[in-house]
Amino acid sequence: MRTAPFRLRPAAAAAALGSALLLLLATAPAAPATPTGQAAPPRTETMNSQAGTAAADSPVAANGQLEVCGTKLCNEHGNPVQLRGMSTHGTQWYAQCLTDGSLDALAHDWRADVLRVSTYVQEGGYETDPARFTDLADSLIREASERGLYVIVDWHMLSPGDPNLNLENARRFFTEIAHRNQGRNNLLYEIANEPSGVSWPAIKGYAEQIIPVIRNIDADAPVLVGTRAWSSFGVSEDADEAEVVNNPVHASNIMYTFHFYAASHRDAYLAALSRAADRIPVFVTEFGTQNYAGEGADDFAMAQRYLDLMAEKKIGWVNWNFSDDHRSGAVFTAGTCESNGPWAGTASLKPAGVWVRDRVRTPDGFPAA
Repeated sequence: MRTAPFRLRPAAAAAALGSALLLLLATAPAAPATPTGQAAPPRTETMNSQAGTAAADSPVAANGQLEVCGTKLCNEHGNPVQLRGMSTHGTQWYAQCLTDGSLDALAHDWRADVLRVSTYVQEGGYETDPARFTDLADSLIREASERGLYVIVDWHMLSPGDPNLNLENARRFFTEIAHRNQGRNNLLYEIANEPSGVSWPAIKGYAEQIIPVIRNIDADAPVLVGTRAWSSFGVSEDADEAEVVNNPVHASNIMYTFHFYAASHRDAYLAALSRAADRIPVFVTEFGTQNYAGEGADDFAMAQRYLDLMAEKKIGWVNWNFSDDHRSGAVFTAGTCESNGPWAGTASLKPAGVWVRDRVRTPDGFPAA
């Protein structure tokens, strides 16, 4: 996400999006939603040890250790999988939304595959108290793992936009998290949330320094690499995916991230995602149905065009965000977290929450085995 709870993206970034915002509103109809009253089969508590033996009905039990195969993310049987789930908001602001009840609802009622745990670096996050935020991220990893979910460990660098300026903090964070979770088979590491104002070679150089830090401890976890211009493959800074395709990171078992907000990021962004996914492994680690600040009116029609493409090409996705922030992009209505729910069903959900819950609950069309 590109904003703190009460701060908009800088005007320069908005200007970079100007051409995209002039495109015509998409008219493609949204796919029918899964009925919200339909009961989902319950999932049991799922992780029995640090290494993690998941119960038979959980995503991790069904798919095991994930690995990048060609342009897809594949399970331990070599079959492409499409993970779908939710991202936390910044844990410095909304840790109270991540309770036993809310995580149970995400796993059992929403039937999600993955939780993205977002540790902001600045904005009152990691740099203010590294020990506290490492402990908090580790606790959420453990809680999600116990429910059989995959976990994206998100190093949520935002401002400054050059990930190299946080290189030593990143080394320390990923070393500690990887050591604490050594033996788990359900982690993916997102090493740079949304680089901006920095060249692709500089981002690539950062990735080639951080990936070995993780690999020396966890040799098997997929690593997710942020792309230029707020993880837009450079589109928000008048570039495109060719810079990544022609100059990839020198590492195996990696994917490149793409973020979109449907009301702002129109056909040029959708086309770049489609082209990129045919050439390199892509994971959409953040998206919303609103504008680039995660607020304003929902554009469900444009968002459905993205989801249809991602289903066709087996691109995993994570929606922003699992909190009760005042913006329309937060799935819960204001006050839900303070009241400790209700978490299951749709009574506490904003329209965007109802929409995305329906789509998270829809089973992946490909079998795990």
